[in-house]
Parts: sequence; C-alpha cells; structure tokens
Amino acid sequence: MSVRKIVHIDEELCDGCGDCVPSCAEGAIKIIDGKAKLLADNLCDGLGACLGECPQGAITVEERAADAFDEEAVAEHLGQAHDAGEPKPAPPTIPNMPPAGSCPGSQIRQFAPQPAPVTAPGPDVPADSALRQWPVQLHLIPPTAPFLKGANLLLAADCAAFASGEFHPTHLAGKALAIACPKLDHSQDAYRQKLTAMIDAGGIDTLTVLIMEVPCCSGLAGVAREAAEQAKRNVPVKRMVMSLQGDVFDEEWL
Repeated sequence: MSVRKIVHIDEELCDGCGDCVPSCAEGAIKIIDGKAKLLADNLCDGLGACLGECPQGAITVEERAADAFDEEAVAEHLGQAHDAGEPKPAPPTIPNMPPAGSCPGSQIRQFAPQPAPVTAPGPDVPADSALRQWPVQLHLIPPTAPFLKGANLLLAADCAAFASGEFHPTHLAGKALAIACPKLDHSQDAYRQKLTAMIDAGGIDTLTVLIMEVPCCSGLAGVAREAAEQAKRNVPVKRMVMSLQGDVFDEEWL
C-alpha cells in the first residue's frame, strides 16, 4: 500500500443520481443504498473521469494510502458484472456519440478500416487516418477493450506522430494504438500493470514500442519489456527508435 491519487466520494453531497457510474470504465463506482460508493481501492485508477459527471460536486481526487490500481482485478470485476447481467450504458442514439452521462474521453469506439486510396496522398488528396479505435491514451484504455483481442498493438511515445509525416500509413496502419509519455506521466507501475493485463486479459498478439531518440523516452520500452516478462502469455515485443525528424534508425526485438 502506498500514497497515491484516488477518487473520494462525499456521501453527504451525493444524491444518488448515478451519473458517475457509466463514466467509470473500470466499474469501480456503484449506487448502494442511494449513495455512490467506491467498491474497492484497487479498482480505481485515480484519473477522475467521473468528476465532471457529478452535478453535486460530491466527487474529488485525493491523495491517501491505498492499494495499488490492479488491472487484473478490474478485468475480473468487469467479467463478474457481465456474468451477473448488470446493465451497460445505453447505446448512443447518434452515430459516434457517447451515451448521456458518460465521459466522451473514455468512451470505447471502434472505426471501420479505411479503404486503400486510389490516388496517392498529396496537396489535393489528403491522407486517410489509420486510427481504428478510441481512446488512445494508455491510461484510458481498458485492458479488455474489444479492439485489443488479436491485435498488433502499437505503443507510441506521444511525440512520435508529430515527428513523422508517415506515422499513419507506415507505423499505425492495421494496428491498435496506445500512446504514453514516460517523462510526463508518473505512473510507470500503472503502465506496467496495464500492459501485462492487455497481454493476458486483452489478448494482444504483438507489441511494438515506438519511441523517440531522446533519453527520457527509453523508459517506455523498458516498461513494455518488463510487462511482457511478467505476463503469462508470450507475445513478441519490438522496439523502434525514431529520430527527431521522424526517421526510424534502430529496430530490435526485445
């Protein structure tokens, strides 16, 4: 147990409306006896996606001693909820729009693959996006998201897509995507746990880590390697290093 950020619910302010429940991708919040309750510390990632859904301001993020966020426990919890027949958020009534009361930033969406262009991209022919899903931020992707099953996952440093003009057609095409920054995001253990769960519970087939040449970026490849070593399933992990001008100059299987 360590001190970390975690959701706090003020029961005196909570009116039991339930708007916060569907915004929690981990299913960590439930209405019990007319009040929102955090079911277990290890189910809460502390990101606070539920904060903006509370009309009473009853939810905050605090720092306190709590069990570490556990992706495997989340996967088991979500599986038990599904088996128990607990209702899911209502489907959207408008294409690509999230259900009312949910957080647009964490709403899972899958996109149909774009057909190959007849004409090569250019000034008058814009390139198509190769993105196949949403969300893309590693912290926000549930480890059992349906788009992970059998997928080749590209774990890319945040800066990679901006450095390379060929990011979509060359690196992202045909892959699921997760982005992260080991320098700005201070949750290396959470990264490691999530990637391990994506391998074991999510069922990814391969993991490609695309990092920038700057030293601080190398930590992302290290976390991916450690996650693969801790996983029960064996998946190949490739590291690719990109220059600041977008050229990949080093590749190796870890």
